[in-house]
Amino acid sequence: MSNSTKYIFVTGGVTSSLGKGIISASLATLLQGRGYSVTIQKLDPYINIDPGTLNPYEHGECYVTDDGAETDLDLGHYERFLNVPTSQANNVTTGKIYQSVIEKERKGEFLGKTVQVVPHITDEIKERIQILGKKGTYDIVITEIGGTVGDIESLPYVEAVRQMMWEFENDCIVIHLTLVPYLAAAGELKTKPTQHSVKALLELGVQPDILCCRTEHELGLELRKKIAKFCNVSMNAVIESRDANTIYEVPFLMQQEELDKVVLEKLGLSTKTKPDMTKWTEFLNRIHNPKSTVTIGLIGKYVELKDSYKSISEAFIHAGVENECMVEVKWLHSEKITCDNVNKTLDGLDGILVAPGFGSRGISGKIEAVRYARENKVPFFGICLGMQCAVIEYARNVLGYSDAHTTEIVENCVHPVISMMEEQKTISNMGGTMRLGAYKCQLKPSSLASIAYTTDKISERHRHRYEFNNDYLKEFEKAGMIPTGKNPETGLVEIVEIPDHPWFLGAQFHPEYKSTVAKPHPLFVAFVAAVIKNKKKIRNG
Repeated sequence: MSNSTKYIFVTGGVTSSLGKGIISASLATLLQGRGYSVTIQKLDPYINIDPGTLNPYEHGECYVTDDGAETDLDLGHYERFLNVPTSQANNVTTGKIYQSVIEKERKGEFLGKTVQVVPHITDEIKERIQILGKKGTYDIVITEIGGTVGDIESLPYVEAVRQMMWEFENDCIVIHLTLVPYLAAAGELKTKPTQHSVKALLELGVQPDILCCRTEHELGLELRKKIAKFCNVSMNAVIESRDANTIYEVPFLMQQEELDKVVLEKLGLSTKTKPDMTKWTEFLNRIHNPKSTVTIGLIGKYVELKDSYKSISEAFIHAGVENECMVEVKWLHSEKITCDNVNKTLDGLDGILVAPGFGSRGISGKIEAVRYARENKVPFFGICLGMQCAVIEYARNVLGYSDAHTTEIVENCVHPVISMMEEQKTISNMGGTMRLGAYKCQLKPSSLASIAYTTDKISERHRHRYEFNNDYLKEFEKAGMIPTGKNPETGLVEIVEIPDHPWFLGAQFHPEYKSTVAKPHPLFVAFVAAVIKNKKKIRNG
């Protein structure tokens, strides 16, 4: 049986966190560079419907797509590398699979049959895998399977892969990512974990076509032969994946190993066109040869786990490259910032970004950081809750409303400058009260935002419940905090700025989600440029 779309499955073994997402994105970049249209999807084995209600300590950043899907942070890597938007179809969880199958059973679609993992759950998984392929817009669909081979949670996914390998034998391949650890006591690399991992996969009926071996040291010829021999793969299909200084080097490392060439040969596709990596080469050259350095403080409450702000830290890399500048991010815990230590804690920063988040923990520290940035004329960027903190700080310290707050924290506060939209107050379901996905925004001419975007009409992604309270709009404008971006349909404030400041902007949306290697986000680029300019001005006195 033949299929017009080719499927590549990426599985992991030995241990988690080997970088399946980066390998998938790097391979896709090389295939895209050869002229193939590629997309990547993630199958997550957890039973949550999506990561929207998961604590960032559990799962890292929750990434949001244009169509409002709350997804795994790996989708951020896919978009940053490929510069192609993802959607609901690019992230599937066990929760979604079972929810769909149970709904079908309740409707009587299985005609009274006993509903089982095989075939009903596996059929649903196969259907989800093929949704993107059936659209006809992609030559190749890469499917990353979360977790590690041997996990109970992953078994239905591996079985679905086995069935697809049988159904579309010439159109599917499996790349297995494993670890080849170095034992210092023995002074050598060990292949046994990889052998065991492949054996575990074979027991489930899946023979990997390519092995991607994560290693700290070079895999010698003898070691590659050994792995190939005991894992039933060809010699050129043993790919060395060494640690890189930056994730953006990985496509070049994979190109040197000819991963893309081996993949295309195994799928029966042409390898004549060489990958065009001109932009990537230029991007990497700029990363390694910055003309200046700035230090920006990222104020958040999950800074112990940097994956919680993955898109922001990557957006700073993109914006730094665009400005030929190295952006050093100083991670500062908002819970530890107080009015007594804020001057000492934030002293010496060239710029300040107050990060998104939910809940009361650490919010007072964020508000203090905003005050410091505003009063000391330090370039400031607030995102989502960071923007809301800027509004609260301004209401308290400029408008004189000392009890101003957000109704998220103080439900019956006297001056609710941030509050929930009326239509959301009746919704009780946790995931349903959010404004999610892409919304339009009209920009004020000559504002920082319109200068950055070079247009007055934009669309950005949202993930929040509470909004700027328009009852206070005129008071803020009169005092000097200007709403420079509004939703054209609802009038909701999306961006606030303080013109009498080197660069002060708060955005209700999440600009970091749309920053890519090919298109660094305009607001991050403008913020970093302002930080560089302000630093020079201070230095020159």
